[in-house]
Amino acid sequence: MIQTVFSAELPVAEHLVIKKNRIEGRYRRGPRIAVVTGTHGDELEGQYVAYELARQLNAHLDALHGVVDIYPAVNPLGINSIERGVPGFDLDLNRTFPGSHDGNLTQALAAAVIDDIRGADVCVDIHASNIFLREMPQVRVNELSADQLLPIAPLLNVNFIWVHASATVLESTLAYSLNSVGTPCLVVEMGVGMRITEDYGARLAEGLLRLIAHFGGWDGGFVESPAPLISRDGNVCFLNADKPGLFLPRAQHATIVQKNQLIGLIVNPLTGTVQQEVRTPQGGLLFTLREYPIVYPGSLLARILGDVR
Repeated sequence: MIQTVFSAELPVAEHLVIKKNRIEGRYRRGPRIAVVTGTHGDELEGQYVAYELARQLNAHLDALHGVVDIYPAVNPLGINSIERGVPGFDLDLNRTFPGSHDGNLTQALAAAVIDDIRGADVCVDIHASNIFLREMPQVRVNELSADQLLPIAPLLNVNFIWVHASATVLESTLAYSLNSVGTPCLVVEMGVGMRITEDYGARLAEGLLRLIAHFGGWDGGFVESPAPLISRDGNVCFLNADKPGLFLPRAQHATIVQKNQLIGLIVNPLTGTVQQEVRTPQGGLLFTLREYPIVYPGSLLARILGDVR
């Protein structure tokens, strides 16, 4: 059942509508699960997950107990215009929560989304990376919510769970706002901006079925992935560019690398010279790798999860 979450008139006879797909099982008694994506207009990985999850649920409604609400495009203006933020407002929608019903358009939109999701047994907020970096499927959890979220995060079939220090938590995000009002919210990040990685999406869709089953809402079966690694900020190493130029990867994303391994070259197309050999300061899992080749000093090239056994 397609339902309207928020609606507003725009200039030039246009209309902004936020919709959700409410999928109800044969027996409505059961958990309510919320799946949100499309908060950033340049993140499309979640669009495929929304499709795949809805497809599987609709094909086996007799196995669903309760309700699954799928919000595929919280920022439809951004998706339509291929912009990360909300066009015309020059802002990141994921920095406006919990919003305000008496505020401007984006604040009222944010408040409506929070009100609609509030009270769900769990919410999963799906993000992709930007156009610059490729990410392995991961759940990001802040330390403030770790006790509540870590027991259920592995159910999503991701490769690892990254627990962030509370000092880095942004209080204006959807996840923080929902966790603050007692609705558990897990943040997934995977893939690359403006693209769809179908195998990642298919794996996460199975993980969502697994999560729904954990809450007693699904008995139709699912694919279970191995337990993920769990890391904290101290286990993650960041590699940044020292020189400007063109970054050419020399290591495979989502693989184990060794200390001092060459993972890429920064070259100068004008002179035909190598500006920098990018080597790993530690061994571990190469879970982030530069996708967009143009770099400047300080550009993030890779992240490595250490202490992987």
